[in-house]
Amino acid sequence: MMETQHVLETPYDRAPGDTPEPAEEGTSSELLVYTIGLLFAVILTATAFWVVNTSLLWGPGVHLGLAVLAIAQMGVHLVFFLHVSTGSDSKNNVLAVAFGVLIAFLVVAGSLWIMSDLNTSMMPAAGMMNMP
Repeated sequence: MMETQHVLETPYDRAPGDTPEPAEEGTSSELLVYTIGLLFAVILTATAFWVVNTSLLWGPGVHLGLAVLAIAQMGVHLVFFLHVSTGSDSKNNVLAVAFGVLIAFLVVAGSLWIMSDLNTSMMPAAGMMNMP
């Protein structure tokens, strides 16, 4: 019984990414990190609305601009709110994010492939199009 209690109190029994800082020291710095993240997120969101509603940008470039802003928004959320970094403590977090990106890419690519295949299969024959 005593041995089990000692194991639970070890400083190494924590999740990846947890910092052993006391609550008093980390509170103001955590609040600053969250505030900076919120500021970046609001700026990126406002910029996305501006990109859609402006006539100053080249029409086909709007989609690319929105994609860049969306990727930047994901980066802000990962770094400032989920605290995913490349440090040695968050190695598992980076691997989890990479795996999630791979799965999302496979789902999107597979869906586009299936929809394209269904689209070509559902097209009427050329002779059917010219019927009176």
